[in-house]
Amino acid sequence: MIQVNIEKCGHCGACVSVCPTNSITLIESCLEIADTCTTCETCVTICPVGALVVS
Repeated sequence: MIQVNIEKCGHCGACVSVCPTNSITLIESCLEIADTCTTCETCVTICPVGALVVS
């Protein structure tokens, strides 16, 4: 599963646009990852601040 480090996340939305399963939503300043996430790590790779990690 992908975890979000809320202290690092800048809420840029880069991860939302690259998710192939549309499992990431950004609502105001809250990033949510749905159960449909396949842990492909595309979002982890694209995050400019390293706020996403695989746990």
